[in-house]
Amino acid sequence: MQNLKWIHSVLRKSRKGRCAESQGLTGEFKTRRARRKTFKAFTIIELLVVILIISMLAVFVAPKMFKAVSKAKRDIAKAKMRDIENAVERFCIDCGRYPTDAEGLEVLIQAPEDVEEKWMGRYLKPSELLDPWENPYIYVEEGERNPGSYDLISFGADGREGGEGDDEDIFND
Repeated sequence: MQNLKWIHSVLRKSRKGRCAESQGLTGEFKTRRARRKTFKAFTIIELLVVILIISMLAVFVAPKMFKAVSKAKRDIAKAKMRDIENAVERFCIDCGRYPTDAEGLEVLIQAPEDVEEKWMGRYLKPSELLDPWENPYIYVEEGERNPGSYDLISFGADGREGGEGDDEDIFND
């Protein structure tokens, strides 16, 4: 009988312990549950700090990136002008003359009638005659910037003569 009482008391204690644990009433389980709650989400302060850091990066980094894009477009325009200059020189070697103002740079794509038999082109693709802002390059037979030669001009982002910054005109060397 005594053994039965002892087993009965052990079972009662273990049931109480399990019941208390499942409800989170014991000290160890209570602190685990409390700890779990503190790590579930970010506080509003933490979110605001992250948003502030990202916005400050955008304010300081974005203008520098746009400047780099602008400079890159100007560099591309200069490089394309060198390609056009090479094509004009090849046209001159093949046909024995430079394009006229009336013909413009179209002679690099399609043969003019007077030198059709000498023309060895197509010297460039049509897309290569457009600057990075999708405006056509201007060809001037008697150059003002390059006396005794020709001028190639890109009117910049605005596509009009003159301007500053992105709108500044770009000339061949």
